[in-house]
Amino acid sequence: MNIYARGRRAYYGAMALLPLALRRRLMYAVKHRRFPRVRDPRTYTEKINWRILHDRRDLLVRTCDKLAMKEYAAERAGDLVRIPETYWHGVDLRELADVELPGAWVLKPTQGTMRVVVGSGTADVPDLLRRTAGWLDEFNAEVLGEWAYSQAERQFLVEEFIGAPGSSPDDYKIFVFDGEPRLVEVHQGRFTEHLERMYTCDWEPLTVTNQSSLGPVVDRPETLERMLAAAAALGAGFDFLRVDLYTVDGVVWFGETSPYPSSGLAPFTPRSFDRQLGDWWTLPEL
Repeated sequence: MNIYARGRRAYYGAMALLPLALRRRLMYAVKHRRFPRVRDPRTYTEKINWRILHDRRDLLVRTCDKLAMKEYAAERAGDLVRIPETYWHGVDLRELADVELPGAWVLKPTQGTMRVVVGSGTADVPDLLRRTAGWLDEFNAEVLGEWAYSQAERQFLVEEFIGAPGSSPDDYKIFVFDGEPRLVEVHQGRFTEHLERMYTCDWEPLTVTNQSSLGPVVDRPETLERMLAAAAALGAGFDFLRVDLYTVDGVVWFGETSPYPSSGLAPFTPRSFDRQLGDWWTLPEL
């Protein structure tokens, strides 16, 4: 474990000792350089913070379980998107020794984020055991207070790779408020030079960044209307949900959903954009 990883683990370990409300205030302040409004949240990131502290509705649970969300996507938008095929899921990676896998596949935990292994052909089980050690035991979601992730069953998922082997298709993250798509965030080069660019749903480019460097303006995708329709179908019934999609050779692929993007801890540049997004979000009465 490198110095950064040890420091990160120590930070989360220290935060885990604090009551959730205090923990969230401090974590938010570290990133945003101010404390969040809790009783009267106004910005988008403050409202994510409010959701983490207060929203325990069952409808959020399957938006944080990668197996359950695939079933949900098939139910709600199966005529608009293609769902990556599931090759295997379980807790014991040694079972993969007996699973016939294609030339390209992806392994990830069903309840985690930013954890991916891209493989090809027969699984190298000893290597996977080494690379994924501790993945099912990570407690970041619990420390962050992201309740719905803590409800997901902890297991591994091996599924179909989207796009051509050795490449990373653009990732379209669509922000849906009350069933209406409002914003599209395009991520490029996730495994190389990670860039992002936001667009209106009419494909007007914005100069807003959230976590990564500003990417180039890209052409309006031919599948945009289908992606927006799929996002609207998947976001129906939620006050807010981010829907992640891919488009490859005219096919729209389902990626995942997120009720807590960046846990509300990624400031926008310019910061005023945080309030604009917040104005679109009407919190539910619980």
